[in-house]
Amino acid sequence: MSEKIVIYQKPTCSKCRATISLLKENGQEFDSVNYYEVPLTVEELRKLIQKLNVPVRDVLRKDEPAAHGLNSASDDEIIKAMVENPDLMQRPIVVRGDQAKLCRPPENVMELLKK
Repeated sequence: MSEKIVIYQKPTCSKCRATISLLKENGQEFDSVNYYEVPLTVEELRKLIQKLNVPVRDVLRKDEPAAHGLNSASDDEIIKAMVENPDLMQRPIVVRGDQAKLCRPPENVMELLKK
């Protein structure tokens, strides 16, 4: 598989740093996107979630204080809230081609490297 790997991450996140270390240890080249510095658009996040092939709520960090008001929100409202407040997004998300993995735990990234 030769598709470029992209990791959407927050540099201060321990799971993000561990995932980056695994990519480096396995000799993988990748692009890193700090979505705090380069915010995702609603459409970009929607595409990421489609690649993850999980419900929108699985990408929401439910323990974040800002998430408490989203219990009855629609998927579109949750996506918009995550774009406006990146702390609401689970991380890191690693993409390779049309596949993506939420790397919590970081070892989930290995599934993308086997393909």
